Amino acid sequence: MILPSARTALLMGCAFLAFPALAEPTTVDTTAEAVSATAADDAGDRGPNIVVTGDVLYSNQINATKTPTPIIDVPQSLSITTADQIIRQGFDSIGDIVLYTPGVTNSQGEGHRDAVVFRGVRSTADFFVDGVRDDVEYYRGLYNLEQVEILRGPNALLFGRGGTGGILNRVTKKGVVGETFTGVRTSIDSFGAFDIWADLNLAVADNSALRINAAYESLNNHRDLFDGEQFAINPTFRVELGSRTTIDLAYEYVDHERFIDRGIPTDDNGDPVRFLRNITFGDPDNNYTTFRAHVVRGTVQHSFSDSLKGNVTASWGDYDKVYANYFPVGYNPATNVVAMDGYIDTTQRRNLVLSGNLIGEFDTGGIGHTLIVGAEFLDTSNNNDRFNPVFDTAVADGRRPDVEFFPAVRPFPLRGGVGQLADGRTTRGPFTAINDDTEADLTVFSAYIQDEIKVAEWLRVVLGARFDSFEFTVLDQRNGVVRTRKDEEITPRLGVIVKPQENLSLYTSYSETFLPRSGDQFADINPPNDALDPDTFSNLEAGIKWDIRPGLALTGAVFQIEQSSPQVSDANPDTLDVIDSKIRGFEASLQGEVAPWWFLTAGYSYLDGEQQSRTGPTGRRLRELPENMFSIWNNFRATDRLGFGLGLTAQDESFADNANTATLPAYARVDMAVFYDVSDNLRVQINVENLTDELYFPNAHSADELTVAPPLNARLTLTGRF
Repeated sequence: MILPSARTALLMGCAFLAFPALAEPTTVDTTAEAVSATAADDAGDRGPNIVVTGDVLYSNQINATKTPTPIIDVPQSLSITTADQIIRQGFDSIGDIVLYTPGVTNSQGEGHRDAVVFRGVRSTADFFVDGVRDDVEYYRGLYNLEQVEILRGPNALLFGRGGTGGILNRVTKKGVVGETFTGVRTSIDSFGAFDIWADLNLAVADNSALRINAAYESLNNHRDLFDGEQFAINPTFRVELGSRTTIDLAYEYVDHERFIDRGIPTDDNGDPVRFLRNITFGDPDNNYTTFRAHVVRGTVQHSFSDSLKGNVTASWGDYDKVYANYFPVGYNPATNVVAMDGYIDTTQRRNLVLSGNLIGEFDTGGIGHTLIVGAEFLDTSNNNDRFNPVFDTAVADGRRPDVEFFPAVRPFPLRGGVGQLADGRTTRGPFTAINDDTEADLTVFSAYIQDEIKVAEWLRVVLGARFDSFEFTVLDQRNGVVRTRKDEEITPRLGVIVKPQENLSLYTSYSETFLPRSGDQFADINPPNDALDPDTFSNLEAGIKWDIRPGLALTGAVFQIEQSSPQVSDANPDTLDVIDSKIRGFEASLQGEVAPWWFLTAGYSYLDGEQQSRTGPTGRRLRELPENMFSIWNNFRATDRLGFGLGLTAQDESFADNANTATLPAYARVDMAVFYDVSDNLRVQINVENLTDELYFPNAHSADELTVAPPLNARLTLTGRF
């Protein structure tokens, strides 16, 4: 059944909390000292390295904050998903992780990219890897990760433009000096998809190590026509020059190809047309994406003294992407006819990022300081073009050439750009009408400073500001027109943390960020957008963080995001109107070891946001913004070798479009896992998703592109370290 709201899910969550306890022998210690010691050993004899680095299921170290600050002293909401959690819960995508994270949701991404809605703010570019911007649109792999960090609220001080509702940072595995090991993970699911991950670490010398992570995935799922392959390899090299200097070098090659599925349409009432759930509206020859990337990164870290450290990172990436697709843009229930549009889009991008930080810890008059001073330079070139279809039958009829009408039948009658229309005619719709063709160059220089001030044992203050110079030039190849725009912004951050006791903090924070009118993919700045100032965003947040005991933490936060967007006045084009909109919400999470045999992660969020126009509130909600979301995952141990997992994720209904005419119904999904340690070095595991076989529609791209979620399915995984 589809539950009417997430309130029912809360009751089910309470039932899970009361589930009879099985056993978990691992004692989780998330103190900073324990995490540091674990990282130094890198799991040694603790079992398969690819399963877990150390025995820690919940980490209190976060890479994205750039300073050695415990999570309890960071004045904003954040979540960490470790490599072990990725394995235990059977995650195979960024979208899976987001599904179990409070305050964030997935969007469809048109079937060719990760797309996350952070606290109601949509983004395709607020992604980072080891703190370096990773803004190209593609599906990111999990094969080479230590953990995934999701920070909520504006994050411009450390990350620059965007980051309005939050950012997602992937922390990659690095070479482990002094050890040689091999980790392997392989899995196959009930749809026929399979993958293999490999993790090889070689002690090259006493002070250096080579580590190679690689993955191959053969894609399949429940939808007609869907298939694909993904291959990635990530060799890294670490060398330690004495006790003060560490150098990390990395190269990653990614090669993805997959079918693009943009879902099913809605009916006249705005509901998913459920009886069409088995039809894939697309062309097996022209619904595809290919993506290839070469990325080189290098980082030097040096300790000048026990209280002064520095790091410099250089990253260069070369990306080549194509995606082509036909997709539904309307449906007539009376005639069972679907309207189809399409396009082919190519992007070539090169990114160069240089960044450096100095982090110092010192006292002035009995007041402690953790000061970070940093700078960043980014140079991006981006070539993009798009071609729409021209259906010859539509041209002959004198209609809009890029839309034609097909019967909604299975198999869908379109192949190689040639199809059978609902009226019986044969149509041809090649991608020949140019829509966009631009060459863009972006140069960004940034400098920032932040001081974490320990006024007293019970009081800390965070003060900081960032300056960004954002210069953008775009050439429209269709007409030779060159447009430029330069924005310079200063974004502040203020946080106050009150600690009644060492394991409890109460905080409030204020921060700002901005997004230039070129958007987060900066393909163009068509007039009049090149004359407009950036959108600005402010975030006010108050929260609590309580380390109930080592290894178990409770957090909660209330927040408000406000957007100010300058728009050309309708009454006087020479003046600007500033339109404000607000998103308010609440989040809570509990994560860690409830008992020696029970690990738990649970989250709840309440989100409310209303669209505004020049005349004020419209009465419409932001799209893909469920009012209530709830998730919970339990790991239990029955014996030293046998364990179980049980979880639930649920959402209220939301809207698939800005007009609020199409609805994504509320749903609740139950997942489970069983794992058995055959030996200290080999684990076998079965994950079952959607245990009750619910039909639901988790996200969308528009009113007629609703994703059909997988039915009951299972995955068998073997994990080993040798």
